[in-house]
Parts: sequence; C-alpha cells; structure tokens
Amino acid sequence: MRSYILESTKTIEMLRNFPQINAPYAHRIRDYFIASLTFFCVAISLVMDAGGSMEQQNFMGVIAWTFLAMLLFGENKEVRMQVIIAVGFATLGEHFASIYMGGYTYRFGNVPAYVPPGHGMVYLTAVALARSGLFLKYARGIAAFVVLVCGAWSIWGISGYPAQGDQVGAILFCVFLIYLFKGRSPMVYLAAFFITTWLELIGTAAGTWKWAAIEPVMGLSQGNPPSGVAAWYCLVDAVAIGGAAPLLNNMKRCRDWFKAEKSPKNVHQGEFPKN
Repeated sequence: MRSYILESTKTIEMLRNFPQINAPYAHRIRDYFIASLTFFCVAISLVMDAGGSMEQQNFMGVIAWTFLAMLLFGENKEVRMQVIIAVGFATLGEHFASIYMGGYTYRFGNVPAYVPPGHGMVYLTAVALARSGLFLKYARGIAAFVVLVCGAWSIWGISGYPAQGDQVGAILFCVFLIYLFKGRSPMVYLAAFFITTWLELIGTAAGTWKWAAIEPVMGLSQGNPPSGVAAWYCLVDAVAIGGAAPLLNNMKRCRDWFKAEKSPKNVHQGEFPKN
C-alpha cells in the first residue's frame, strides 16, 4: 500500500503541470487554423526551396513575415512578446549551430530569409495547439504517444541498424523528457514535437538542409534529422516563455517613468517662482 501511494505521488508530481482530467475545454477555430496554416506552409515552402533560387528564398521570407504579422494581430501582448523573443533567440541559434558550428547546413550555406519568421510561426503553432481543446482534453494520451514514438525512434538510432547513427538524438530525447515532465509548459513542448518533427522530416527529405553525420562538439553520431530534435525547440519555447513577462514589465516601467518625466508637474519644477 505504501509503495502504491509513493508511486501515485511520483506520478502526480511528474504531471503537476498537465491539464486537469475531464475538465471542459473549449475548441477555438483560431487555434486549429494557425496550426493547419503552419503545417501547410511548412510543407509547401520547404519542398519549393529544395530547388529554388536565393531570390525565391528572399521572396518566401517576405511572405512568411506577412503571414506571421497577420497571425499575431489576434494574440495578446504576452504571446506577441514570446514570439518576438522566440524569433530572435532561434535566429541567433541558427547562425551559431549552422553557419558557425556546422551542425547542419542549408543548401546555400546561409540561413534562408524565411527561417526567422518561420520560427515565429512554429512557436505560435506550438502555443495554439497547446491551448486547443484537443490537446488539453487528451493531454496524457498525446504525451504517451509522443514518448513512445520518439523513444522508439531514439532507440532505433543507437541500435546499429541505420547507416547513420543517432547518439545525439538519444541524448536530446532524454532532454525532451526532462522538459516534458519537469517544465512548466508541457503542452507547448508536446505541440512543438509534432510541428518540428513535421518540418525536420520534410526539410531533410527534400534536401533543404542536411544534418552532419558527426556533430562538431563531442564527435557523436547524429541522425538526419536527430530523433529528439524537438528538445532544441523546447529550449526556444522555454526562453520565450521565461523572458516575455520580465521584458514586458521592464517596458511598462520605462513607459511609466517616461510619462512621469513628461508630466506637467515635472516640466514646471525647474521654473523660478514669480514675485
């Protein structure tokens, strides 16, 4: 009995940030529209870019920024700030991991113009799916599916059967599990797995980019793509979620200070009293 209670306590602790079971959750068309649009745009853009020119990449970047801006109109300021942070952090990560480190390489050896806004749409999709009625209602079932599928993928990568091993993917899968059961936004991480797996499988299959067989830091084998690649996007999500509130608060303090400095009381403080 005692062991059963301990196991139950551990399970509750692991799932403390998951949504409640059998609670009523609303299905918003907007959430499913954002996800559907992003999944569709990812497939079309990555296949098109596989044989496109640099000019086409730049044009796709303009379209991606336009779509992202339109989607953000319906979001609150917290989500907008999260997307801005996600775009900035992910873009820096792209230049470091791809161009500087050579962990993966795009066709032209650059970071395509559509990638930064694409990260914004991917992050927004993860947020939209995470708050959708479908994910909230079936959170535990979706989590079990993701753990089993990604776990099997990771085991296959280190089994010795595939020509290109995937030790990095197995490590990233373990990191993903930590995010999922210890992080404060497990639903976002689950949603990130679906959209990032989708884009990675299409992008690598089409030849839009290719992951190095040996990662450049520790010399470990790396799949194309790594099985646990969603863990990198979880880091982006964690930075965006953690940084949005402090940044918004600091911006509010700056606005309040600026308004106080410009108020009539402060403007006339330096005037000499009249006799």
